[in-house]
Amino acid sequence: MIYTDTRDKSVKTDFRTSVINGMNKKTGGLYIPVSFPKLGADFLKKAPNLKEIAFEMAKPYVEGEIPDADLLALIEDAYPFDAPVVSIDDNSYVLELFHGPTCAFKDFGARFMARVMSYFNRSESDPLHILVATSGDTGSAVGSAFHNVPGLDVTILYPEGKISPLQEKQLSTFDGNVRALKVKGTFDDCQKLVKTAFTDEELRGKLRLSSANSINISRLLPQGFYYMYSSLKVKSERPDSDIIEVVPSGNFGNLTSGLIAREMGAPITGFVAATNSNRTVPDWIATGSYDARPSVTTYANAMDVGAPSNYERISAMYTLEQVRSLFASYWLDNDGILDSIRHCKETTKYTIDPHGAVGWKAWYDIKSGGIEALKNGMKNDISKPGLTPNLPEWADSVISKKAVGIILETAHPAKFGSTVEKAAGITPEIPERLKKVMSLPDRAVPMENDYSQFKEWLLANL
Repeated sequence: MIYTDTRDKSVKTDFRTSVINGMNKKTGGLYIPVSFPKLGADFLKKAPNLKEIAFEMAKPYVEGEIPDADLLALIEDAYPFDAPVVSIDDNSYVLELFHGPTCAFKDFGARFMARVMSYFNRSESDPLHILVATSGDTGSAVGSAFHNVPGLDVTILYPEGKISPLQEKQLSTFDGNVRALKVKGTFDDCQKLVKTAFTDEELRGKLRLSSANSINISRLLPQGFYYMYSSLKVKSERPDSDIIEVVPSGNFGNLTSGLIAREMGAPITGFVAATNSNRTVPDWIATGSYDARPSVTTYANAMDVGAPSNYERISAMYTLEQVRSLFASYWLDNDGILDSIRHCKETTKYTIDPHGAVGWKAWYDIKSGGIEALKNGMKNDISKPGLTPNLPEWADSVISKKAVGIILETAHPAKFGSTVEKAAGITPEIPERLKKVMSLPDRAVPMENDYSQFKEWLLANL
């Protein structure tokens, strides 16, 4: 497979280079495959099995670089957990992505990525230094996936005071080859520090750097596994239904992974891009103007991203009109998030986290008349929570009750226990693997939002 660059289509490189570099240091662009191979029709008709799907989807992207036997072993090691698809009402499913070690969807991408990076770094004498900015769950998933992996070294940046206490505990307690920096700023500030480091030729001349958030193609591709799995599973049960994947979105890497799965043959009719008050992408879809902005803090903190990196990949893959035909877009404020958690529990008996709650409310509004109102001429105001005034081509499928929604539940509700309790009056039980983290000492290093200080710290400590 050949990979190119979102900012320079003349770039042609391989999977290993894309993974190890993270992003193109010359242009600041993101790597993306030049094509998306289709899975065979016979395979798509088989009973869906997550690990088989992972192997078949990954194989063409690593062809000639990772032999089949090694790839299969890598996948077996990465995924000792599943992704249950749970029916919560007649036309709504929840894809539970919190059964990995850190109780968040990012375990799927991070564990695959760590093993790929370790595989590619076997012959190197110097460690590969991973820099990652997180707005919540990415850092803990990456830290867990890379902890004590030989030849790899990880530095996680997170915005101090802007993630949940349990999320911070998961980040601040690593030792050994993983450490966390708590930055006085926002996620966007953390991301800018990381991106600046990647384009700093002096720094890259002294350290081998790579990324581990959805900037890196090796984290993006494996997230497509569960889109293929969930859509095939629901399609096998409801062959006459049209499947809409409802995606809580911040940096929009997760949704981009869904697009890749669809390009490879996943039976997905459309997507809902659902986000919080950081509504940069819904505004772009509605107006045609992409305007990055400072992020604001919300209850769904993993989506507190004002300048989503993967806008570059989406706009490289599709025109705006194609995006509009494929996506409905939706945003929700903090009051709406609390109301959605309560509403989901009362309506379906399902306890959902603040990020999944954005997806639930988006899908509920869409199927309960929201899309039909748009088709009938309703001019929704983009400055107010709800559906933006964009009518996807699958609108009639919803109106005719042919569509079913798969809502991605991206984190365990216990990671946001106080918010869930405030909304629904219940305290989610904390999984044992999270309880263990709470007793560990904090080791996070304070860091100003200043690139010179950050660079100085990297050179002194790595």
